[in-house]
Amino acid sequence: MSNVKILWVDDEIELLKPHILFLQNKGYDVETSNNGYDAVETVRSKPFDLIILDEMMPGMTGLETLPKIKEVRPMVPVIMVTKSEEENIMDKAVGSNIADYLIKPVNPNQVLLSIKKNVHQQQLVTEKTTADYRSEFGVISTSVSEARTFDDWIGLYRKLVNWEIQLNESDDRGVKEILAYQFDEANNQFAKFIRNHYESWFDGNTPDKPVLSHNLMKTKVFPIVDDNRKTTLLLIDNFRYDQWKMIAPILNPLFEVEKEEFYCSILPTATQYARNAIFAGLMPLAIDKLMPNLWLNDNEEGGKNMYEEEFLRRQMQTYGKNQKLFFEKIVRPEAGKKLIDNINRVYNADFSVIVYNFLDILSHARTETEIIRELAENEAAFRSLTRSWFEHSDLYEIMRMVGEKGHRIIITSDHGTIRVENPIRIQGDRETSSNLRYKTGRSLNYNSREVFEVTKPERIHLPKSNLTSTYVFAYNRDFLVYPNNYNHYVRYYKNTFQHGGISMEEMIVPFIVLNPK
Repeated sequence: MSNVKILWVDDEIELLKPHILFLQNKGYDVETSNNGYDAVETVRSKPFDLIILDEMMPGMTGLETLPKIKEVRPMVPVIMVTKSEEENIMDKAVGSNIADYLIKPVNPNQVLLSIKKNVHQQQLVTEKTTADYRSEFGVISTSVSEARTFDDWIGLYRKLVNWEIQLNESDDRGVKEILAYQFDEANNQFAKFIRNHYESWFDGNTPDKPVLSHNLMKTKVFPIVDDNRKTTLLLIDNFRYDQWKMIAPILNPLFEVEKEEFYCSILPTATQYARNAIFAGLMPLAIDKLMPNLWLNDNEEGGKNMYEEEFLRRQMQTYGKNQKLFFEKIVRPEAGKKLIDNINRVYNADFSVIVYNFLDILSHARTETEIIRELAENEAAFRSLTRSWFEHSDLYEIMRMVGEKGHRIIITSDHGTIRVENPIRIQGDRETSSNLRYKTGRSLNYNSREVFEVTKPERIHLPKSNLTSTYVFAYNRDFLVYPNNYNHYVRYYKNTFQHGGISMEEMIVPFIVLNPK
């Protein structure tokens, strides 16, 4: 506090000596001025952290002094002190961007409280947040060890993400490291949970199983579409819960959150598998069997997500949904602008589906482009970049436009993404899939204790590229690297965002329903 510099401006400053001594004893550096003219010159010549300004002064009043101070130091908070409680004076002061106002006679504690609120608020908030997290550390640790169902893991993941965001402003590196350790430990236990339960979720009699990708439309989306209101589904590739928390305040003036739920992405948590499963309403093995000409295995050449609209129309027909459908996939920026120009196609449909690929592109750009890697060096920076992009994006404009037309909006994703750190050696032949978080092929060589291995893919409803194909999935922040050129690939991919494996970030996918205000 000793570094906090305050300027107190009052024509009766001599009478305020006790107040000033009180603040100086609290460690504040207080300068004084007895008129507006001198105050402006003082502010022009040196910086202050806060200014206390009397409203009723001869010569130049406080309301006349205020804009001149703001012209010189626009960001410095100003506390206005006034004898009058007249509403028009209050309105003028508030309209002139004051931080606070006090009614005379003021007592020293009132002034101290206002200073704390305006100068130390962020520090006090982060100190309280840090203390609150430390006190909840034990509760979270117990929750990690006691999580038994997917809903338990949702609650834990939600809590950890919220703490991660709240502690973002904290200067306490120690508490951030504790949270990172706790998140890591939770992901390790989540991996064990998936290894022990995932296969059983395809058994119709299993209780407490989550909604999986192939049931998302039937279970969560179609009931909303059936509600006789126009609905727009935005599927944002690679979209995580922490990113939703970043953009939610931007959307708050336009929409009310009707639901903030989650579902579970299937394995592999990769677009080819998870998104095709969503739109087909089928697991990849069933797609391959029923529509072999529309499914390509990892080792086959060609686009792996070419038939999403066809899959969705087929699923709607299967469940007797006859709403007028509009489907658009936005991969390049010009496609977003084109959709804005043709927004009537969304307005005129009963059910619009817009697949938005920007975050997936951003993740890959971060891997391949040094400047993007620096801009998004960790989760906090990646969240900040997401918010900045969204605020100025075509997607936000599209949401605003359809919201004005009364559309209910669903925001979800096909899977999330995780920043990888730990290389795991694996060997395979030239037909082995290239993804860093999972591999499928017939000649895989690995340490079975380091991965989730599935030697019979049909048990988790995945197709095989040949008779002896197996799948392996990376846990937590691991990524799979071949021994040849090992060091090169480790350096290249370490600390990049990847998806396809097992982590809360990849598998616990937000499902948000918004109503226009």
